[in-house]
Amino acid sequence: MIKGLMITPPVIGRIAIGKLVERNGKRLPEKDDEFTITTQVQSRGQWILHPLDETLRQAQHSGIKEGLQPSSGGDVLEGDAASAPASVPASQQTAVRPASKRSLKDKMGVAADAKPTADTNAVKPLAAAARRKLRSIPVRVLFDDPDLNLRANYTLFDRTTARPVCVGDGEGCKRVTGQGLESLPCPGPDACSFGNQACKPYGRLNVVIGDSDELGSFVFRTTGFNSIRTLAARLQYFAAASGGHLACIPLELKLRGKSTTQSHRAAIYYADLVVRSGMSLNEAIAQAKELDSQRQASGFDQTALDAAARLGFANGSFEDAPDEAAEIVEEFYPADAAPQADPASESAGLTPAAQARGRDGTHSPSSQRP
Repeated sequence: MIKGLMITPPVIGRIAIGKLVERNGKRLPEKDDEFTITTQVQSRGQWILHPLDETLRQAQHSGIKEGLQPSSGGDVLEGDAASAPASVPASQQTAVRPASKRSLKDKMGVAADAKPTADTNAVKPLAAAARRKLRSIPVRVLFDDPDLNLRANYTLFDRTTARPVCVGDGEGCKRVTGQGLESLPCPGPDACSFGNQACKPYGRLNVVIGDSDELGSFVFRTTGFNSIRTLAARLQYFAAASGGHLACIPLELKLRGKSTTQSHRAAIYYADLVVRSGMSLNEAIAQAKELDSQRQASGFDQTALDAAARLGFANGSFEDAPDEAAEIVEEFYPADAAPQADPASESAGLTPAAQARGRDGTHSPSSQRP
């Protein structure tokens, strides 16, 4: 094995909560209120959608391959066209109202302003407007060790070379200096003069979607404190509650929203992990133990898989490959993005310094746009 090259889980796609857009001649991150699953290929500056993206949107109506459909999570926003049935013409849709305030006509599905018309073009099924928002994704993780599935560090990139310069955990760090790679104390981004407010938490979560490639994963990248803290806690809790059968638990990557004073009460979005929709935690643990027994009977060695991953991560100093670093810097570490333009950091309305530190606890698109 080549020394100095970190061996990371094979990636076959990406999960994002944002995208890059062209604005005033610059490519800037723009936040979103749904997940997008993409391939690792770009066309005209945008990531190409993975076939699973559309499959899962449709599956929210008909059920997913494993038989448990992802929940809408109650996150459908008021006035969201995605919540309207595809068979209802756009001209006859009414604004979504709380159940207690809906009129009789609303409850009967009759629009107040609907008028007969001879124009056949006026009655068309919804197409793009009815595209359901993807706010939950059925997943499993690769490893029983939570820290192998989610790696999070304080990270500083050199914008001129797009290479990581300093990676730390709040105690110690690996930093590229004139003398080479050195191990130094890490005070964290708030107290570090070297980072100069450009260092922020950066996490990568690898998950498996479907069963077509059981060792191929989709990567979700984030610089949001809310996402990193929530995902880390969930993984630790599920691993403990299941008796170490984390890799076998049927999970769901879920989008959640919140408002804070730092976001000026605007909605910010972050990722969470819950048990698969339609299951209780007890049922999920029982299914995990059953799957683990089946795997052991077939000769699958999860302990050896975790050990191999651990050795791979220890084989190098920095995780992100050189060919990925430039895109990561562009998407997660924008040089002069305006506060409202940083989707990924879920930081609308924050000062650039607060965005750089990730103080809002949200998330930068990973090419996310993720």
